Amino acid sequence: MDLIELKVFNEEGRLVDTGETNQYNQVVSSRECQKNMSQIMSEFWLISAPGEPNAHQTFERLCQATANISQNNKFNIPDLKVGTLDVLVGLSDDLGKLDTYVESMAHKIAHYLGEVLENQKAKLAENLTANGVELSSYLMRFQWDMAKYPIKQPLKNITEIISKQVSAIDADLKTKANAYNSLKGNLQSLERKATGSLLTRNLGDLVKKEDFVTNSEYLTTLLVVVQNGAVNDWVSKYEGLADMVVPRSSKKIYEDNEHSLFTVSLFKKVVDEYKLHARENRFTVRDFTYNEAELTAGKNELNKLAADKKKQFGPLVRWLKINFSEVFMAWIHVKALRVFVESVLRYGLPVNFQGMLIQPYKKTQRRLREVLQQKYGHLDGSSVGASETVLDIPGMTVAQQQYYQYVYYPIEINFWDRT
Repeated sequence: MDLIELKVFNEEGRLVDTGETNQYNQVVSSRECQKNMSQIMSEFWLISAPGEPNAHQTFERLCQATANISQNNKFNIPDLKVGTLDVLVGLSDDLGKLDTYVESMAHKIAHYLGEVLENQKAKLAENLTANGVELSSYLMRFQWDMAKYPIKQPLKNITEIISKQVSAIDADLKTKANAYNSLKGNLQSLERKATGSLLTRNLGDLVKKEDFVTNSEYLTTLLVVVQNGAVNDWVSKYEGLADMVVPRSSKKIYEDNEHSLFTVSLFKKVVDEYKLHARENRFTVRDFTYNEAELTAGKNELNKLAADKKKQFGPLVRWLKINFSEVFMAWIHVKALRVFVESVLRYGLPVNFQGMLIQPYKKTQRRLREVLQQKYGHLDGSSVGASETVLDIPGMTVAQQQYYQYVYYPIEINFWDRT
């Protein structure tokens, strides 16, 4: 089959070229169903219907029919190359899979950005933008990106461009996430060791050199963890747990809500015996050797990891914000391609349809469906409304989904509450 040129009609029904088409405003004027934003949901319905008799009048009639139940915007799609019927049918299936993949990537980036923000996660929504504006604004003012996705290219080529773009971002995300998560995990491991119970935590930041007997051939100092309720028991028993314990050598150097940390000095030759008898009395001797160089190195490692994390945080957040925007915009272009392909398959040639973005007001979805059924129920020659039957229609990728007489794709932009 020969390639067929797309024909686009302006608001007066006159055939126009791409340059003129791109000059039309994407956001409808005041007559296009406006309402208080607090009553609007984050759910959008992207639909298309044939020009009857032209695209603009189709949109005007939709607005008249849906007054007070939805906010509507034109969703204009440029002069794309139609191609052959076989290509369109194949693309319909491919675009369905690409749609799912790109949306999942947007959620993956949003979710990871929320993780990276940590205690600032409440600011996630304000960091999820598209081309520098809120997601809803970008969607309602959608304009095809001619530079990224040249409309002179066949539809299959445009689809491949988007697929490669998002796949590259996916690969970069895995690399950056692995590096940052490794750094974060190492830091958290050291931080956990520096806090928590005296039975497990790192003791290096609690002790001083003067707490220990050092440079002695015969004597050493142990660190013993005692339950707070057994402190008196420790004081009365520690000198008798083994021979050759230095009298009055025990000193409390730290206390938390559950335990106290004591030192005790003794001869090295009785250390094993002392540990045994301490355990029998439910006193815990920690394995610890005072080494100033190692303690300094450990503190330096913790400080270094904290500094590295802080250094990587800013660039990573910027990368995630930029690439969420890129993926979200790519996703909306995939939706535009799906509407175009499905509209040509359903409504035929010459191309004369209007893409329309509908944002239902709260608690109006059922009524809105009824209105759309009344307006477009005749398009497939039946009076049946939505069907949940698995359909085998060339180019249709709505298996296990509801089928409507008009082209319909849902768009949910609440990425911040669903991460």
